[in-house]
Amino acid sequence: MHSAKTTTNRFTRILVIISAVLISSSAIAQENSPYSRYGIGDVVPNQNVVNRGMGGISAGYSDFQSINFVNPASLGNLSSLGYRSSTIFDLGGEIDIRNLKSNTSPAKSQSVNPIISYIQLGVPISSAKMLRKKQYWGLSFGLRPVTRINYKVETNSRPSGLDSLSTLYEGNGGITQANISTGIKIKNFSFGLSTGYSFGFKDYSTKLAFINDTTNYYSSNTATQTRFGGVFLNAGIQYDIVTRNKSLLRLGAYTNLQQNLSATRDHLNQLVAYDVSGALINIDTVSFTGGTGGKVKIPATYGVGFTYSNQQFLFGADVEMTQWQDYRFYGEKDLVQNSIMFKAGAQYYPAKDNTPPSKYWSFVKYRAGLYYGKDYIKLDNVNRPNYGLTVGAGLPLTSLQRFAYYREVVLLNLGVEVGGRGNKQSQSLRENMLRFSIGVSMNAKWFEKRKYD
Repeated sequence: MHSAKTTTNRFTRILVIISAVLISSSAIAQENSPYSRYGIGDVVPNQNVVNRGMGGISAGYSDFQSINFVNPASLGNLSSLGYRSSTIFDLGGEIDIRNLKSNTSPAKSQSVNPIISYIQLGVPISSAKMLRKKQYWGLSFGLRPVTRINYKVETNSRPSGLDSLSTLYEGNGGITQANISTGIKIKNFSFGLSTGYSFGFKDYSTKLAFINDTTNYYSSNTATQTRFGGVFLNAGIQYDIVTRNKSLLRLGAYTNLQQNLSATRDHLNQLVAYDVSGALINIDTVSFTGGTGGKVKIPATYGVGFTYSNQQFLFGADVEMTQWQDYRFYGEKDLVQNSIMFKAGAQYYPAKDNTPPSKYWSFVKYRAGLYYGKDYIKLDNVNRPNYGLTVGAGLPLTSLQRFAYYREVVLLNLGVEVGGRGNKQSQSLRENMLRFSIGVSMNAKWFEKRKYD
């Protein structure tokens, strides 16, 4: 009988390749995103690589070969084909290359940012009795980043009557979520919940240094360190409509409820100098306040959408809105605004029922999409567009005969995204971005008790 050893060895090699790519990219990374200074930082794409290839559509998307992180109602389809013990392991990573260009000067810079996008495990848990009644239940849990903060910006000025002044703004941090999600499908209706713990930090500092050829001044450093965490709750629904021509129209909606994270903040003012290696030396602590409690309010998000699919084609669209004007950090607002994003995408699967397994490229899923909306950061009282084009593909790494017999398959999902934030009408920076995403979805019968080996 079939052994999982071959599949496991292949999966191990894939993990090694992905890890090597991300680690090597980290060695040359120069992450610097000035936009991440505002709000809770740059929002990390929260979709599976599969969905990213289709512009990020997620509300009405569901597939037993990958995990939809956005709408937990989709988890009901993990066993909707009757494969009770088919478990999914999803791993994704990305490398984005950002080019920053000033609209007011010739200044520009580039940064390379690698990151592990998600690690997720999905398990169908329907009982035999549920399957007979066409009721399906799925569970998933994992870990993924939500936002990133990483910037380092230096400005030089000459205040009236003073020496030249150098100001260095630095920040790092972000939010990560550990989640557990479940979805139940009863006939054509699915609903799901996702909960877990959001945790992270936001550290930022401002260093001032006077520049004089004859006199050495101490520099000043004002630093704030904040740690926060709290429970989150998301919910979603989906409804399937089978058309007369046997196509499937799936409607979906989801919400990420507002979060109130508990936070602790330390604030420091000091005089500093630098040693020969560039390390900071404390000369004098002017003031220090530690352990100040507070709240970080993360706003609610709402999304609706649909997918329409048959054996060869799938296309769909989403609309997503986030109430960023409700964002508060220790009761303070920031330069953020309510955002809205439109997404559309499609997938083409050439294989038909009579396509021979020897035609490999007919069993590859080809994807494309786009998104456009209003950025949640508002600087200079000007709205900035946030837009992108995406393409992707899903390549089977196991033999098609093995999938047909054992319902086990390893898919390599690839995605490329070209996008930007801001335009020439903006008074500050434009950001162009090229993102490469790579993910592995392993669909295997890990927890089935085998009769033969």
